[in-house]
Amino acid sequence: MEIYDVIVAGSGAAGMTAAVRARELGLSVLVIEKAHKYGGTSATSGGVIWVPNHRLGTDDSKEETFRYLDAVTSGPIRRDRVEAFVDTGSELVAFLKSISMEPVVMPWPDYFAEAPGARADRSIVFPIYDGRKLGDHFTTMREQFTRFKLLNRYTMDFVETNTIASRAKGWLLTLAKVTGRYWTDFGTRRLTRRDRLMSLGGALIGPLRQRLIEKGVEVRLGTAVEELVVEGGRVTGVRTRRYGNVATIQARQGVIVCAGGFEWNQSLRDRFFTVPGSIRWSSTPEDANDGKLLEAGLAIGADTEFTETGWWVPTMPTPIKGVSNFEEIHQAVFDVGRPHSVCVNRNTERFVNEACGYDRFGDAMLRDQVATGANTPCWLIFDATFRYKFPAGGIMPDAIMPDRSIPPDWWDHYIFKADTLDALADKIALDGEKLKQVVARMNDYARTGKDPEFGRGDTAYDRNFGDPTLIPNPCLGTIGKAPFYAIPVNLGDLGTKGGLKADARARVLDREGQPIPGLYAAGNASGSPFGNCYPGAGGTIGPAMVFGFIAANDIAEQARAASLGGYMHNQAAAAE
Repeated sequence: MEIYDVIVAGSGAAGMTAAVRARELGLSVLVIEKAHKYGGTSATSGGVIWVPNHRLGTDDSKEETFRYLDAVTSGPIRRDRVEAFVDTGSELVAFLKSISMEPVVMPWPDYFAEAPGARADRSIVFPIYDGRKLGDHFTTMREQFTRFKLLNRYTMDFVETNTIASRAKGWLLTLAKVTGRYWTDFGTRRLTRRDRLMSLGGALIGPLRQRLIEKGVEVRLGTAVEELVVEGGRVTGVRTRRYGNVATIQARQGVIVCAGGFEWNQSLRDRFFTVPGSIRWSSTPEDANDGKLLEAGLAIGADTEFTETGWWVPTMPTPIKGVSNFEEIHQAVFDVGRPHSVCVNRNTERFVNEACGYDRFGDAMLRDQVATGANTPCWLIFDATFRYKFPAGGIMPDAIMPDRSIPPDWWDHYIFKADTLDALADKIALDGEKLKQVVARMNDYARTGKDPEFGRGDTAYDRNFGDPTLIPNPCLGTIGKAPFYAIPVNLGDLGTKGGLKADARARVLDREGQPIPGLYAAGNASGSPFGNCYPGAGGTIGPAMVFGFIAANDIAEQARAASLGGYMHNQAAAAE
């Protein structure tokens, strides 16, 4: 039987952080990953971490953070876990710097920018990472989705992506830079089509994986944890399956569950979610986060919390080019709030400030579905001006993807088009008269700069993703240039917000509220400390990494205490 001090299940940001920290504290560690590539959902994400009070040259504080969180949380939260998160966040950031990672503060408004205590300096990213530092492990990191790579080939950071997508000043030079560095990398081009430079989630996971390589920590791929082994009331290891072979691996000090949520388990969605939706609406890697470790925890008496909801994001499917029998799920994070567009439910009614944060947009979809039964999906309606300037899910702007290049089987299934609003409404079963009234009101709002219905464009967050050339409101543009288009928008997710219930030390709790010895959880495998709230960009990965860090610290502390206790016992016995 293999024996390690710590077993980490899952190789995303939470698991990688926990593993790196545990190894730095002198513990032997094994990382187990079900997939054949490491990095989890984190590697495919934007790689942003929301860490208030991070002490990277700002004047944020714990008090200011709680002023903000107290204002924006509309349901129960875990105050003890939020306090642990805020108190430990700066320690995590300092630790990342100590292992040569380079956190960069981004000027992004919190998602409730209008709330007291909101700031625009709590989100952190990491600079582009050179994948050659990973050696042979470069090719086994999970790749970014196509939406984060130009033409599914070229790596871009956030600034480059925004400059090219919005055709801001200098966008052609930026485009030349992005493509030029790819094609001048002759050594990598001889080996693989994949860009050796990694941005966003790859820039976060890459250096963590590099540290594990340097420390000799194995990340065992293609290995599923099927059961938590319990002896004498304590979790002492895991039972795994790899290529049909079953094995038991022992953990002397603890098992840390960081295997993501349950969004790819339809039965768990049906059991827990308020509006279950479909697994096919999720934007996380297909079949990755299936909740098997949540079920394993339930089997040994673990409790759960906040399982009724997800980290929402509007999503849109399109067929994979060249493999049209298979669909790719595209996030429409900012697309739904761009000017020259409007979102309506199937009753042809607006239901949300379309430019709000994507999780708030999803919450509005959920509430409208519960109230009317006419959402999920809703419709994004836009005109030719929008089509020229902006993407819509997997439909790139006209300059990159003109109508003539859209495959014929996409039309009237994934994207709809008509010369008039009446004709468009007929195609998608909306009320034509109501749609024209909605568009007429939006055009009035574009002229006045005020949306009296939902306040679109009133906050710094809204305006951050609008069109700065539009006056008086960058989020509002007239919808009038034919042809007109529509795309269905699903209640997608970035994962689930709930899971195993854990305490402020990341210890999993049983149904009586007591810690289960030897079992820890972090990331989407556990309940979010914010409950149903998504406070800012990186509000998923930030706490995931902090609680992975906390779990490793606690295990190391318990191991030291046990070792010291054993030493003192032996000394006393020798004295006798």
